[in-house]
Amino acid sequence: MANSTVTKVIEVSASSKKSIEDAAQSGLKKVAKTVKGIKGAWVNEIKIVTDDDGSIAEWRVNMRVSFVVS
Repeated sequence: MANSTVTKVIEVSASSKKSIEDAAQSGLKKVAKTVKGIKGAWVNEIKIVTDDDGSIAEWRVNMRVSFVVS
């Protein structure tokens, strides 16, 4: 039988007051504390939370993270 790989995908939400990139990075770092073998992520959704004056208060991302199942 040939070697095969199984990849699992989970959905994660993360946020940051700095940027979209920081939100994605913080989400990935949090996932990496309990999930090994992360191979990539897709950002599905981006949301901006605003203050009353319209300035950006927080960036939020929903992403799918893929990792190899051993």
